[in-house]
Amino acid sequence: MTGRYHAPFAERGSHAIDADIANRLLRVAMEQGGDYADLFFEYSVSGSYAYDEQILKSARRAVSMGLGVRVMKGDATGYAYCEELSLEAMQRAARTAAQIAAGGAEVTPIQVEARAIPDRYPVAIESIDVEGAAKKALLERADRAARAADPRVIRVDASLAEGVREILVANSLGHMARDRQPMMRFGVRVIADDDGNRQSGSSGGGGRVGLDYFENKSPEWHAEQAVQQALVMLDAREAPAGEMDVVLGPGDSGILLHEAVGHGLEADFNRKKTSNYSDCVGEEVASALCTVVDDASLTGSRGSINIDDEGQLPTRSVLIEHGVLRGYMQDRHSAEYFGTTPDGHGRRESFRSHPMPRMTNTMLLAGEDDPDDIIRSVQRGVYAKKFGGGQVDIANGDFVFSLTEGYLIEDGKLTAPLKGVNLIGNGPDSMRKVQMLGHDFEVSDGIWTCGKDGQSVPVGVGCPTIKISAMTVGGTQVGGA
Repeated sequence: MTGRYHAPFAERGSHAIDADIANRLLRVAMEQGGDYADLFFEYSVSGSYAYDEQILKSARRAVSMGLGVRVMKGDATGYAYCEELSLEAMQRAARTAAQIAAGGAEVTPIQVEARAIPDRYPVAIESIDVEGAAKKALLERADRAARAADPRVIRVDASLAEGVREILVANSLGHMARDRQPMMRFGVRVIADDDGNRQSGSSGGGGRVGLDYFENKSPEWHAEQAVQQALVMLDAREAPAGEMDVVLGPGDSGILLHEAVGHGLEADFNRKKTSNYSDCVGEEVASALCTVVDDASLTGSRGSINIDDEGQLPTRSVLIEHGVLRGYMQDRHSAEYFGTTPDGHGRRESFRSHPMPRMTNTMLLAGEDDPDDIIRSVQRGVYAKKFGGGQVDIANGDFVFSLTEGYLIEDGKLTAPLKGVNLIGNGPDSMRKVQMLGHDFEVSDGIWTCGKDGQSVPVGVGCPTIKISAMTVGGTQVGGA
């Protein structure tokens, strides 16, 4: 199936959700008193393809549509949504939200006017509009390349997920903005077997891009990367255990920063005093080498947005500057509490969800060290190349992360690949122990999704090569620096 998908509220005729309808709904939302109200219209189409055992195992497509209405009065917030975009259903949702946050005389909202937004993902042809046969062919290419790379490859799984999300946000302050947000993610996973020793490898990427993504990173390239990782892990030894230097590779390692530090800098945790960074603005919270930013403006990145889900225009937020905490990531609710302005971090999973402060593309900026010099500076330690899952306690910053690919560093050289590596530490403590930063900054290739309070949103991460002293490595053999 092909054809460009359009939301019922796109600007295309008499059935569109327009400024007049938005104004009518906002008047209903504010009829029982309120300090602020907003409308969040969403129409999304998603698709997925799974290729396994050399056949296309599944192909799915789903459509979701609805409106979320929020009314705020002091500390009270009313939220309601509907999945039908008839005027009656939308007015009922607006009235319900108004009743939850009722308090005071009717307030007349400002008439909305459309606002211009940037174009941070200029995709000529969205993946969702391309016929399925072309995407099946990409999966077949990855499968063939992986199987041809080495006879020890016994299984290949390839997948492609895609979608487009159209949103319209209007509020009682008179702002209205529309955005169309494409997304594509490709992945390959292989299993290699060497006389009963089985190991896996994976590679993937994407972002707010179209199928022209594969002009730079082909399905064959991803297949080769996945096979290489699996073959390397066939020779992996059990990880050492103990406290030692850890070097984080560029790009993907930013997920540790995202989880162990980034969440603690989201303003709602600091408003509730549940973050380790609460009341620390202006204080030194990291090594002077460290500058951390959250930047929604990267072209085509998975975490990039033209507007947030409150209709704000996101900017590049400097969170930590040369080790000093400069501020938090704000949504409207938290910004009002802190006496500042929303900065474009109000995000939500869908119209069914209320917005909250969330990251976009969170990055530790580059330093001046040569990556090879960083490796050479370590007598005994671990090099972390690819990360798996992890757990973080937001209140104190304690974390545990597992590696899917890591190496032992001995006498300044990468030696044996390691398996069963866990990195155990504390986010703020680890940031203070950053001793060297490479000049090789990379943004991870579009694979990460962030969960918070039951809501998931796409995010990006980035970092250079990082040397952290005295991090605890969990493994099976006793070792130390």
